[in-house]
Amino acid sequence: MPELPDLEVFSRNLNSKLKGKQVKEVIVRNSKKLQVPAEELQKAIEGQKIEKIFRNGKELYFEFANKTVLSMHLMLNGELYLSRDQEIPKYAIIQLLLKGGMGLTLTDFRGLAQVSLNPETDHTPDALSREVDVQFLEKLLAGKKAAIKNILLDQHVIRGIGNAYADEILWEAGISPFAAANKIPVAKMKSLLKAIRHVLENAVKQISNSSPGIITGEMRDFLRIHHPGKTHSPSGVPILIKKTGGRKTYYTDEQETYQ
Repeated sequence: MPELPDLEVFSRNLNSKLKGKQVKEVIVRNSKKLQVPAEELQKAIEGQKIEKIFRNGKELYFEFANKTVLSMHLMLNGELYLSRDQEIPKYAIIQLLLKGGMGLTLTDFRGLAQVSLNPETDHTPDALSREVDVQFLEKLLAGKKAAIKNILLDQHVIRGIGNAYADEILWEAGISPFAAANKIPVAKMKSLLKAIRHVLENAVKQISNSSPGIITGEMRDFLRIHHPGKTHSPSGVPILIKKTGGRKTYYTDEQETYQ
């Protein structure tokens, strides 16, 4: 699943390619994941120019000249394609055909990617927002007995962090993913905050540098812990893997378990 760094890069690249383009036609090829009738979505967007494209948590937002907002949540397998407007990529969900012949298509072979028109404002802070500071983390974790990784993954308390980057953040902070959130010392909050920002911001740079223009997929080769091809951390300690349900957690004994 694309996570915050991937989507941040996608949004920047899409914005540079599509900003100012006018939507000629909207073709809905799978309406199961629309939260409004296809006709309403088409009426709101067709003929409008794209003012900007940006990331909001784990979603991509397309804002148009009439202030209508279209959100796309790629979920686990959603992908985006730029093509000539006569092309229909396989498993297409929605296509935005633009004047000049370019088209943007959202696909998902499982049909789970979601498209929303004028989504409700989510006041949950983004992982890279200024609101997420040491005081925020102290307050957030103080009353929670759950494992710290589960807290970081909860999009209702902090948005944007997914499975792979939660592992990277916690390794860099020296905190076990299984540590009880309310047992983590206050002094360790600075390390956690620093790791959140550094890991996510560095990932954006790595993806941008290695794959200029990318708008779909996942880039994970640079990850230090959450990587199936690596057996040891940068400091030489064996990487351990624990599978819970369909999710794998990568960690090492370098990380402190607070219980």
